[in-house]
Amino acid sequence: MATTAEILSRVATRPTWAEVSLANLRQNFRTVVKHAGAGVTVCAVVKADAYGHGAVECSHALESEGAKWLGVTSLDEAIPLREAGIDSRILLMTGFWRGEECEIVRLHLAPTVWEPWHIESLERAAASAGIRHAVHLKVDTGMGRLGVALAELPAVLNALSAAPHLVLEGLSTHLASSEIMDAPSVTEQERNFDEAERMVRKAGFDPSLIHMANTSALISRRETRKNMVRPGVALYGYYLPFQRAGREVTGGTLRLPVKPVLTWKTRILSLRNFAANQALGYGGTYVTKAPARVAVLPVGYADGYNRQLSNRGRVIVRDHYAPIVGSISMDLTLVDVTGIPGVDVGDEVIILGAHEGLSVDALEHARLANSSPYEILCNISKRVPRKYS
Repeated sequence: MATTAEILSRVATRPTWAEVSLANLRQNFRTVVKHAGAGVTVCAVVKADAYGHGAVECSHALESEGAKWLGVTSLDEAIPLREAGIDSRILLMTGFWRGEECEIVRLHLAPTVWEPWHIESLERAAASAGIRHAVHLKVDTGMGRLGVALAELPAVLNALSAAPHLVLEGLSTHLASSEIMDAPSVTEQERNFDEAERMVRKAGFDPSLIHMANTSALISRRETRKNMVRPGVALYGYYLPFQRAGREVTGGTLRLPVKPVLTWKTRILSLRNFAANQALGYGGTYVTKAPARVAVLPVGYADGYNRQLSNRGRVIVRDHYAPIVGSISMDLTLVDVTGIPGVDVGDEVIILGAHEGLSVDALEHARLANSSPYEILCNISKRVPRKYS
């Protein structure tokens, strides 16, 4: 009996897919490296399946482009990379769970630590393996999530001093509002981090990698680059809009010439003709104002197409914008193609991407959905196959 994979290789499957340009990813990495400047190591963040782009494929491309460090959330994201032959250093950015320490040592991963038990369990694992293992210490400078508070830092440093099989390789923190140019909290976090570094060095440690800058800080705050940066969404072609005094600011140095890596496409499944005053979709949230030609697309919120785009978003059909009409459902979306010449069943439709001067990008989706480009990209579901070029 044929396997599912063999059957799908012979027949046409549901025509909704994402095209991932590894060439654009490599170019974006080069752009980020140039912007970071000489002497700054770039830790390319590939967590959350490389923001929905495919962590293994993207990691291979980044490694081939010279990435020495990759950033993931946790051990379960690191294991597939090692199994795929990725040799770059891998930073576990949100620590680890009890019981994972031996695998972390075996796979030569760099865990982020901030609790005494992190240090104690890793010390036992490294001692058992007969090696010295590198760790990165995270300080909570004001984000209020993970990391050791300044008041508790001496106790953690004492634990590190008592762990001869561990090496403090890195010192890190995370900025809460790096895209807000006049946020006083960022300045306070910088001061707190400087104090943490002073305390660490006074205690006799000499971490070689100091890092706090994410994508937004990398672009807007040179002083936060230190000697390592952790860009994520910029690698995939986006960054958050910058703000000052509650208003968006653009241009000047607040620009990084990166290109979107992912294009999301589908095909027209069916075409329907409706008279005026016809309610469409669940709840009848859209009513035709005049006779309309409507295309049915085989994509919906189960694919990660945000329902907040209902009656607000648009797609690209035959070099024209076509508005979404009615509520996006689990598997289907309706778009108005009235007046677009030559539209037919099977026509390619761009859900997210650009063509011939037209563009519908993740920033547009994010604005309409009161979201962020991070969420838009990460939410593209696993049932949307990725095709790499």
